[in-house]
Amino acid sequence: MALATFLKINPADSVVVCLAPKQKGDIIEVDGKQITVNQDTPAGHKVLIKDVKEGEDIIKYGYPIGHARQDLKAGDWVNENNLKTNLSGTLEYTYQPVDAKSDISHIKNENRTFKGYIRKNGDVGVRNEIWIVPTVGCVNGIAERMAQKLREETGCKDIDSIWTWHHNYGCSQLSEDHENTRKVLRDICLHPNAGGVLVLSLGCENNQPEDFMAMLGDYDQSRIKLLVTQRVEGDEMEAGMEILRELYKQASQDKREDVPVSKLRVGLKCGGSDGFSGITANPLVGEFSDWLVAQGGTSVLTEVPEMFGAETILMNRCETPKLFDETVSMINNFKNYFLSHGEPVGENPSPGNKAGGISTLEDKALGCTQKCGKAPVSGVMEYGDRLEHTGLNLLSAPGNDLVASTALASCGCHIVLFTTGRGTPFGTFVPTMKVATNPTLAKNKPHWVDFSAGQLVEGRTMQELVPEFIDKVLAVASGEHARNEENGYREISIFKNGVTL
Repeated sequence: MALATFLKINPADSVVVCLAPKQKGDIIEVDGKQITVNQDTPAGHKVLIKDVKEGEDIIKYGYPIGHARQDLKAGDWVNENNLKTNLSGTLEYTYQPVDAKSDISHIKNENRTFKGYIRKNGDVGVRNEIWIVPTVGCVNGIAERMAQKLREETGCKDIDSIWTWHHNYGCSQLSEDHENTRKVLRDICLHPNAGGVLVLSLGCENNQPEDFMAMLGDYDQSRIKLLVTQRVEGDEMEAGMEILRELYKQASQDKREDVPVSKLRVGLKCGGSDGFSGITANPLVGEFSDWLVAQGGTSVLTEVPEMFGAETILMNRCETPKLFDETVSMINNFKNYFLSHGEPVGENPSPGNKAGGISTLEDKALGCTQKCGKAPVSGVMEYGDRLEHTGLNLLSAPGNDLVASTALASCGCHIVLFTTGRGTPFGTFVPTMKVATNPTLAKNKPHWVDFSAGQLVEGRTMQELVPEFIDKVLAVASGEHARNEENGYREISIFKNGVTL
């Protein structure tokens, strides 16, 4: 049986997506009608299947993805040159709840487990690492020297890894920026993927060490230690190494145990998206998210600007009016952030997105939000908040890959599932699994890609692929390295809005 070369995603759509390149003059048959392709059209891009007048909405995923800039004919290649966003400023919304629980009620609880580390406070980690967390960027160099020396001394034989989390902040920041930095660093220190943490301070920074440690609350003082370098008489390196050796000794005794999958927390992220993202990788991750929620686990969706145009779908899945109001505030606050800087709210797709077939922010958002499946929204978080609710949560953070992935990990996610059509090697401070949207990327960058959802356009079915993907995620949760870990590509990035002193 020949593979399909195009796809009409929703019966209401006025475009189809090319699964393979189309040449000018090719004939496609849609809904019993033959349409001639009017221009060479790359894979992942859209072909119009009906005539559209200037200003008329173009429909994909069953929703408008913008309006035509001029009159267009059936068979035309639809792209950013002839399609314009409908997005503008903030909006008023009405809560129209849907029964999202029934949409996942068919998913059985499989009582699956993974191998994790149970911490003293009952939290669970999927890694057992030693981390050095600078309170200020001034000590990044010292932190890296300490981490390298500990690697050389130990060979990381009895733990998973040793890392220092470089950043540029902790001083010369004001108000919200300063608090964002403190909250993210706090969240890293408390993350259960760390078996031991050295908080490394300079001493004179705005992020004062004692105040910062107080933010950690009732933490395990045997596993999280502070060193203020300006207060060390003599060599701060040796003082730090003494602490790190003790932390390593303790962490090396930790062992993996069977843990219910209900304890797993997974972040949902996309980057370098293409026209296949919304029909392969994002729906696959959405199926996983629904499965995890049905097991009592937790998933988190972020990238607020990439919800614009699809936000009502999420709002109406909120379990309560309070959650609806919080989601409305999250969306409009982020729009106001754009507008306060004199920037339009609809300018988001990158050059790579556009080359891959995504023409407007609505086009991107309607594909992006498929990563969270159909489950009800049970929690809404501000940037830097820590998870409090199981189920599907929404998190306020920008679309930037590094910032958003760090935010997902900081809120408590053990793993980030990162769908991509263009490819990226990046990883944040937790395992960052890359899910390729198309087979070409998976073939060309196997050292970046953990799983290929591109199999869905090669004849595999979603029903076949979902169990394999679940097994893969649980294997990584149980200790199998994600590609970014194998490559040593790990870093953090903290959201900044205001001035630097």
